[in-house]
Amino acid sequence: MPPSPPAHLADAVLTVDLDAVAANWRYLRDLGRVAGRPVDCAAVLKADGYGLGAQPIAQRLFAEGCRHFFVAHADEGVAVREAVPDAWICVLNGLPPGADADFVALGLVPALNDLGQVSAWRSAAQRYAQPLDAVVHLDTGMNRLGLTAEEAALLVNDRMRLRGLRLALLMSHLVSAEKPADPINRQQLERFRTFVSRMPGAPASLANSSGVFLGADFHFDLMRPGAALYGINPTPGAANPMRQAATLSARILQVRQIDAMSGVGYNHDWRSARPSRIAVVAAGYADGYMRVLGNRGEVVIDNHLARVVGRVSMDLLTVDVTDLPEGSVRPGAFAELIGPHQTPDQIAEKAHTNGYEVLTSLGNRYHRAYVGAAP
Repeated sequence: MPPSPPAHLADAVLTVDLDAVAANWRYLRDLGRVAGRPVDCAAVLKADGYGLGAQPIAQRLFAEGCRHFFVAHADEGVAVREAVPDAWICVLNGLPPGADADFVALGLVPALNDLGQVSAWRSAAQRYAQPLDAVVHLDTGMNRLGLTAEEAALLVNDRMRLRGLRLALLMSHLVSAEKPADPINRQQLERFRTFVSRMPGAPASLANSSGVFLGADFHFDLMRPGAALYGINPTPGAANPMRQAATLSARILQVRQIDAMSGVGYNHDWRSARPSRIAVVAAGYADGYMRVLGNRGEVVIDNHLARVVGRVSMDLLTVDVTDLPEGSVRPGAFAELIGPHQTPDQIAEKAHTNGYEVLTSLGNRYHRAYVGAAP
């Protein structure tokens, strides 16, 4: 991603607490050790570490002992490889056509999502005369990526399709792990267990962030948390066991006094019912502050909640600060958009989405500050 602007030129600051990310990883890792057998804990860094910066996060987690990283796209794998040269990195979207030389050179491992990719990766192993790690992805119910049941049966009955490859991992992805009572969880578990039993000798991975909390049956050999590392609640409906990792603050550019019945912003979607003070804040939908939060979102100024009024525009949002102490609202001060008073999950509820989208929508115009960088 482009470098962030220097602090003195930035109107907004995204602070990422790497100590919190590391604590979350250790907490999840330790949950996998409860059953008394060795279970490794990976880290999913796709979408630039869920919007918070894959490279510094990878470096900190590698220093903590994490050795397995997952990304979605090959270019994300390239960025993570620059940050952690000795890590094992899997590209979940698989092997793009013509990319085998880059994968081999950089030591990236594709998740093989169909038999065509299995064949292409095996051909690469033969062409470069070296065994290559392979991850076989089985679709157990998502109906998205992964080998179908028919393809899996062909592979089980003809292991020669993997000749020249080191079977580094068998994996699948849970459909509804955040809902423990959903019967699809057990159905997927049994389908995956059957496949693993027919492909002996390879480690296996099923649990995503919420899957970690489904219990030891779902842990297998390697857990793959993503969103929980960054503070998103993996147990909706219960208290969030994770530490918050991100704080977003934007500068107040101007404070305006308006008359009763004055409209604010595009199309005057909001009108004041009384004489009001309006703070103009330097963030908008180009920065990932979602447009749907107009007349719905809130910010925190000097520990006081203030409502977003009018439409969220590309670069600005407007906030009703009439009831806030005058001394707490002044140009140059900062408003908290994401942080301890408003978590990504709480913002997501107002925006009718999830915390994943809140974080991954964060733009590149913020100054990014990292607390607790790897030594």
